[in-house]
Formats: sequence, structure tokens, C-alpha cells
Amino acid sequence: MAGETVITIVGNLTADPEIRTTGSGASVASFTIASTPRSWNRSTNQFEDGQALFMRCSAWRDMAEHCAQSLSKGMRVIAQGRLQQRSYQANDGSQRTVVELQVDEIGPSLRYATAQVRKMQSGGYQGGNANGGGYQQPQQPQQAWQQPQAPADDPWSTPAGEPDF
Repeated sequence: MAGETVITIVGNLTADPEIRTTGSGASVASFTIASTPRSWNRSTNQFEDGQALFMRCSAWRDMAEHCAQSLSKGMRVIAQGRLQQRSYQANDGSQRTVVELQVDEIGPSLRYATAQVRKMQSGGYQGGNANGGGYQQPQQPQQAWQQPQAPADDPWSTPAGEPDF
């Protein structure tokens, strides 16, 4: 997909996804992600919020249904997709232009939360080859993954005194 602008945005949903069906029968979920940069002010010893970016997003077909079933207002998500610009005529007759994110991938952020993932058996792409090869579960037993502990002198760990959200 040469020439398309692909971005990743992390933020919180401002409302539950709204799902509708187009005239051709395709489902589309619409929602807005609010991404607010946050920085630590050393002089006041507290976090300060920057200017929020409100990105309007849309997800299509099976992903639209999955978004409506899985995501809700306030949930922190990570979304990746393609920026698209479109123009339309508003009810008052003025010409408007909007930039939206056509979501290709989306999921909950696990930075401050946990999630249960369940594979859906839908008509969408399931991986494999073009001859119908589908997704196969690995045969080895799953092992519990444990969060590695950072050494005390780790420069990337959370500095002392900063709140742990």
C-alpha cells in the first residue's frame, strides 16, 4: 500500500463504539480515541497533560463487530491504521474536510490493565495460504509468562517518586 500514511495511536476511547450497517450490508464501527501527551514537570514534581488529540476512527466488517463487543468508553487502546482525508458538504451547505483513521489493527493497552483474548470464528482472514490453509494452534504446551524484574539501576524503569498508574 504505497503512498498511504500509516500511524499508531495510543489513547482512551471517548465513548462506546457506534456500529451501523452501510447500504451494501457492510458493518462499520465509529469511535474517537483521545491521545493526551503527558510529561513530568521537575519544578512542580507532578505530571502535566499536553494538548489532547481527538482522532476519529472507523473499523469495518468483522473488526467492527469485534470492536463493538470488546471496547468501551474510557478503555485505553492501541490502534494502527491508515490516515484518510475526505470532504463532504455539511447540512448548512459549507464544505468540510476531515481526517480519519481507517483502523487495520486495534486492541486494549496492557500498560495499566489486563485482558482476556478469545479467537473469533468469523468469515474473515484467518492466516495461512491462499489455498484455504487456516490458523493452526501450536502443539507445544503453553507456559506461564512472568514479567521480568528490572535491575535496581535500570535507567528505563519508573523513577522513584513518579506515580504508578
